[in-house]
Amino acid sequence: MKNLCEFDYSSPDKDIASLKRSIVYKLMFIVGTFPEYATESDWLNATSYAIRDRLVERWLKSTKAEISPEIKQVYYISMEFLMGRFLTNAMLSLGVYQEVKQALLELGLDLGSQIDLEPDPGLGNGGLGRLAACFLDSCATLGYPVMGYGIRYEYGMFRQKIINGEQHEIADNWLENGNPWEFPRHEAQFQVNFGGRLQQENDKSLWIDTLNVVAQPYDSIVPGYNTQATDTIRLWSAKANNALNLGKFNKGEYLEATEAKDRSENISRILYPDDSTLSGKMLRLQQEYFLVSASVQDILQRHYHLHNRFDNLKESIAIHLNDTHPVLAIPELMRQLIDNHAMSWDDAWEQTICIFSYTNHTLMGEALETWPVEMIGRALPRHLQIIFQLNDKFLKQVKTQFPDDNDLLRRVSIIDEDNGRNIRMAWLAVIICHQVNGVSELHSQLMVQSLFTDFAMIYPKKFCNITNGITPRRWLALANPPLSNVIDSYIGEGWRTNLEQLGELMPLVKETKFLHQLKDAKRMNKQNLAKLIQQKMGITINPDALFDVQIKRIHEYKRQLLNVLGIITRYNRILQNPEKNWVPRVFIFGGKAASAYYNAKKIINLINDIASTINNDERIKDKLKVIFIPNYGVSLAQKIIPAADLSEQISLAGTEASGTGNMKFALNGALTIGTLDGANIEIGEHVGFDNMFIFGNNAQEVAALRQRYSPRRYYDEDIELHTVLNQIANGFFNNNDPDKYKSIFNSLIEFGDHYQVLADYRSYVDTHDKVDALYHDENAWLRKSALNICQMGYFSADRAVTEYMQRIWKATAISLK
Repeated sequence: MKNLCEFDYSSPDKDIASLKRSIVYKLMFIVGTFPEYATESDWLNATSYAIRDRLVERWLKSTKAEISPEIKQVYYISMEFLMGRFLTNAMLSLGVYQEVKQALLELGLDLGSQIDLEPDPGLGNGGLGRLAACFLDSCATLGYPVMGYGIRYEYGMFRQKIINGEQHEIADNWLENGNPWEFPRHEAQFQVNFGGRLQQENDKSLWIDTLNVVAQPYDSIVPGYNTQATDTIRLWSAKANNALNLGKFNKGEYLEATEAKDRSENISRILYPDDSTLSGKMLRLQQEYFLVSASVQDILQRHYHLHNRFDNLKESIAIHLNDTHPVLAIPELMRQLIDNHAMSWDDAWEQTICIFSYTNHTLMGEALETWPVEMIGRALPRHLQIIFQLNDKFLKQVKTQFPDDNDLLRRVSIIDEDNGRNIRMAWLAVIICHQVNGVSELHSQLMVQSLFTDFAMIYPKKFCNITNGITPRRWLALANPPLSNVIDSYIGEGWRTNLEQLGELMPLVKETKFLHQLKDAKRMNKQNLAKLIQQKMGITINPDALFDVQIKRIHEYKRQLLNVLGIITRYNRILQNPEKNWVPRVFIFGGKAASAYYNAKKIINLINDIASTINNDERIKDKLKVIFIPNYGVSLAQKIIPAADLSEQISLAGTEASGTGNMKFALNGALTIGTLDGANIEIGEHVGFDNMFIFGNNAQEVAALRQRYSPRRYYDEDIELHTVLNQIANGFFNNNDPDKYKSIFNSLIEFGDHYQVLADYRSYVDTHDKVDALYHDENAWLRKSALNICQMGYFSADRAVTEYMQRIWKATAISLK
């Protein structure tokens, strides 16, 4: 091993010998062990440090270029960032994937095993966090000066275990073996205050007697693909001001001595604590304020370092709020400017209304956060005062503009006096932010026609649409090498940074050779997924079956229940007519239910009991299998999506803002069965609705039906549906507890079926018959799959962030010389 110390380890060369030397050097001098004693985790960390070194020079160069008074800075604040594994993305961005694979092979290691060892940071719960990650990837690739701000959750989203068919939540200690991709910034700590009281001195409000927490930042590199440009994601970790009360410790009061430390660090302990209790709600509020206070202080410090003044803030920075969670950044910026930087209230207002923009991700009331006035007053009394002042100023303007509409003031007030005196965070965002965008054409239309209709009248130019997008680097190049290789062989690799180039494949969709190459790529991915399911779950599935996939957060509006009703219907039909030429189907589910969401957890239990019944029914053989893959996350999605033949996007029309899973599936050649909801509509406009399977009521029909909806009528009139629901209600899928799923039956029949599952059932089942008919015609199926791939260029995150830059953030790319 002595010879290994004679090389220049700082060399960024891609050659295999240099990589081997670098990996072993990091193992010895950073990880601190010899190769013969190293564990697999040691080798993973050493490899990660070696690859990280090759990014650092780019990162420093980009950061230096961005730190300029002439560059407008963009800050993206989000409670969720689902970045996925860093190592694979870094290797792809650097173009060293194959070289690292060979270097590790020569060291006696397998890259695939190393990749599987890396924890998947669970810093999000679904599309919101994955979208944020895609946007950062695109910003870096395009050279836009963007910094992401989030929370470094110690445990992140829970690990999901399925025990006896039920979801169990296990703490996800993703930092257990360290995180070689982060840089702690001890010099950039900020103090975040809670509680206390206000004291008036003349016209100045002093926030005193507060409890204080330290925000410790950790930076990670967001590499651009095939470019010198990078961006940064800064995650905040909560620390105690005084970690140890030495006086109490010396008295033997050991638990009390660390009480402040535990209370402070709980703020960044876990993503989305159960907020069904008052203490859980308060912790959630503290998390959100902790994120925005630390981020706003950091933004102001960075700005002052460049400009030595604050009166030009609105020309120099843009702050984007990803959903309602970070909306407290608005009163926090006002507070910082007024209380800590001697700006007048009116001047702070003028800066603030030009700096913030807001993306609305849902129209559903449960996700549009509201906080009791009393709770905000207890936790953040100064902010409550500012919110009331903002509201008063706004209402005076509205009264002047619409003097005859007396009820308008009540409807648009930030303070909801009708439902327990709550602060409506979405209202605060809309009033202050200079631009508010939806994330699909339908969502944006419904946003101004229903939720924000009054505000659209007051601010007719404030609302716009920017349809979501996904990064083709992770979701095609990285996730699907077999398909990527086919595409590369025809049009080269340029599509990774210009997804519209996939359109150049259109002349090939009728060529048998091309279609069979797509078929071979799909089958390879299906074999890989079948192998994973066999290894993880002990269930054998047929890779020649149609893989029908629904992977997303378990929620009633996403209607996994509708899928379940369709599966039971299919099961019953197979038993009634076993000799029919059935298309073999494997129904694959994945997703987590919020820990306090009883109905969603019950749906998971039902899926697993149905799977147990069907998979063990020898009469069915390989005609039908049902799989629920536990612990769904980004890395698992990268294995499931390329293997899917059919993508279930079946939310009730008008409830899904956009969806990005629908885009990932279509880009990887899966056909969509879905409602006219979210971005399904725009996908249909680009790939052709005849290349999808659309069913069910549209948003207008859903709204009209709600006025007269009678779920029992569907139950009484549709014999197949009647049978299926009775099987669920009467214990067919769990003989040991016949009443186990009575609550699901009641939610549909007795309690109104809020998401109109029964109304769309018949259309859904009939449309699955059309899926079978098409799958029997292999070439016709492959042509439609190819057309989906070829026409998905519009749905790149690169296009989406460019629209944000041009229409909202008004920033330009940096130039790296």
